[in-house]
Amino acid sequence: MARLKEKYNSIKLDLQKELEIANVMDVPKIEKINISVGAGFAMKDNKLIQNIQDTISAIAGQKASTVVASKSVAGFKVREGANVGVKVTLRGAKMYEFLDRLVSIALPRVKDFRGIKRNGFDGRGNYNFGLTEQLIFPEVDYDDIMQIHGMNITFVTTATNDKDGLKLLEMMGLPFAKGRE
Repeated sequence: MARLKEKYNSIKLDLQKELEIANVMDVPKIEKINISVGAGFAMKDNKLIQNIQDTISAIAGQKASTVVASKSVAGFKVREGANVGVKVTLRGAKMYEFLDRLVSIALPRVKDFRGIKRNGFDGRGNYNFGLTEQLIFPEVDYDDIMQIHGMNITFVTTATNDKDGLKLLEMMGLPFAKGRE
């Protein structure tokens, strides 16, 4: 963790110069990382939901919580109160630790990996992307999982636009694909 936090502190001045920001306190930083799994396929199977929760907790390094449907939707066969997903929010030391493992261990294990796409920004400097399986993380034991599932990862930054958010995440080590996508 300390390594990535120190890296951010060292790139803060470079980022300030590159983005032409007058006040060092206005330099963008990562506020939090959200990891979520939509588990509508496992609504009726509490053991599978628990297995997904345990897997995401191991990956994140802190306990994940289940997401409960707030209202019924007949078209999706969802009832109010049913477990429909798992989520966890990382901040501070655990956030930097997860980011370090994601960049240095997990993403290089993706087959035919050429970088993550640049088109996941939301217009306010936050970035979203998805992974198709949880097996790329070394914390996940293949024998312990009941079903392979993906996850969505969201980086919430203090950047005010996508250009600043992209520059911050590039300098933090996220391997974006070359060119414009």
